[in-house]
Amino acid sequence: MPSKRTTPSRDSLVFDLRSLSRQAGSARAETRIAAAPADVRLELAGVPEGSDVELSLKFEAVTEGVLVTGSATAQVTGECARCLGPVSDTVTVSLLELYCYHDDPRHNTSKRKKTEDEEPAEDDEERYLDGDRLDLEPAFRDAVVLALPMSPLCRQDCPGLCVECGVPLAEAGPGHTHEGRPDPRWAKLEAQPESQLETELTLKTKKQKEG
Repeated sequence: MPSKRTTPSRDSLVFDLRSLSRQAGSARAETRIAAAPADVRLELAGVPEGSDVELSLKFEAVTEGVLVTGSATAQVTGECARCLGPVSDTVTVSLLELYCYHDDPRHNTSKRKKTEDEEPAEDDEERYLDGDRLDLEPAFRDAVVLALPMSPLCRQDCPGLCVECGVPLAEAGPGHTHEGRPDPRWAKLEAQPESQLETELTLKTKKQKEG
């Protein structure tokens, strides 16, 4: 099966399928480096806009439309959920999507009419070809977002941040400690002049004797 490789472009996730016959069983394979779209991310991790996405796809004509199978590999950057340091990785997702023909009467008449009280199921979303063009971006976006880590780590044994001073424990080293620091409850007394402390102690002793 011949394979094509092209360079990234603004519409690099859109495929022209004019060379693919509508006859069921006809197929075409393509390998492409695409540009990642914007806002493919979760709170702490995402795919940088415009970064390279490696696509290895097969387009196959079926009765209802075009079946797309293959894989996509994208760069992932973000923040570690424990120490907030930078995270860099890659994610590879499998793609399996059916793009229907708009003018296929067999597909249109087979749709079951929904009642007013019936809500459409989330997994019933159908994708369509735009003439001879197939826009892979929505399918790519859905697949990658589901594969992104919700709590990415810079490393599996990341110790996180010091709860006292906020320093990353991996950088502070094993000797990092706060055991020698004075009790903060005495800080106010330490800041007072010595004469004032003596006066307060005298008054306290006097009250104890009178009591």
